[in-house]
Amino acid sequence: MDWKVFLEQAPSGGMTYLGWLGSGLAWTIAVSSLAWIIASVVGAAVGVARTTPVAWLRAAGTVYVEIFRNVPLLVQMFLWYFVMPEMIPKAWGDWLKQDLPNLLVLPFAAQFSLWEFTAAVLCLGLYTASRVAEQVRSGIESLPRGQTNAGLAMGLTLPQVYRHVTLPMAFRIVIPPMTSEFLTIFKNSSTALTIGVLELTAQSRQISEYTFKTFEAFTAATLLYIVITLTVTFAMRALERRVAVPGFIAQGGGH
Repeated sequence: MDWKVFLEQAPSGGMTYLGWLGSGLAWTIAVSSLAWIIASVVGAAVGVARTTPVAWLRAAGTVYVEIFRNVPLLVQMFLWYFVMPEMIPKAWGDWLKQDLPNLLVLPFAAQFSLWEFTAAVLCLGLYTASRVAEQVRSGIESLPRGQTNAGLAMGLTLPQVYRHVTLPMAFRIVIPPMTSEFLTIFKNSSTALTIGVLELTAQSRQISEYTFKTFEAFTAATLLYIVITLTVTFAMRALERRVAVPGFIAQGGGH
C-alpha cells in the first residue's frame, strides 16, 4: 500500500495525482447535481401528467417513462453523444462537436469538451427523470381521493388542487425513495467516462494506468463515493424530519 503515490506529480494537467482525484470528484458532483435538477423538474412534471384525467397527458407520460426507463443507461449515453448531433441540422451538429468546446470556462476545462459534459448531464438527467416520475406518480396515487375531491368541492381548479393539496403531501411521502434515486445518480455518473468525461471513476482508472497502483486508486475513489452517499443520506433524512406531517408520515416513509 503506497498512499504517497497521490502526492506525486501527474504527467499532465500541472497537478498531482491527488489533484486528478479532486478533479474527478468535482466533475462527478457537477454532472450529478445538474442532472438531478433536470431529473427533479422533468420527473415531477411527467409524474403529475401520469395522474391527470387528461388522456393524452397520461399517454405521453407513459411513453416517456417506458422509453427512458427500459433502454440501458449506457446505450442512452452513446445515443446522446454520438447519434444526436447527426440527427439535427449539420451546422448545429458541427457546432456541438467542434465549436462548443471553445465555450467551456469551467474548472479543469482543458480536459474535455463542453459537449461531452452536456451530453452526460442531459442523458443522466432525463434517464433519472423517468424513475423520479414513477416515484411521484406513486406518491400522488397513495393519497386518499377525498383530498382531491375536497379541494374541487371548495372551488379550486384541478391545477390548484395539485399545487396546494396533492403535491405538498405527495412530495413528503416520496422523500425516502427519492433519496435512493439521488444516491443512484451519483453512482450512475460513472457511465460518463465512456464518452470522455473525466469524472471520479475515469480519473481513478487514469491513475491506475499511469502508476500501476490499482488498489490505492480505486480504494480512494470508493471512499469518496461513500462520503458523497453518506452526505446525501444524512441531508435527506434531515429534510424528511423537517417536512414530516405529524400523524401522517413517520420517519422512513411509513404512514
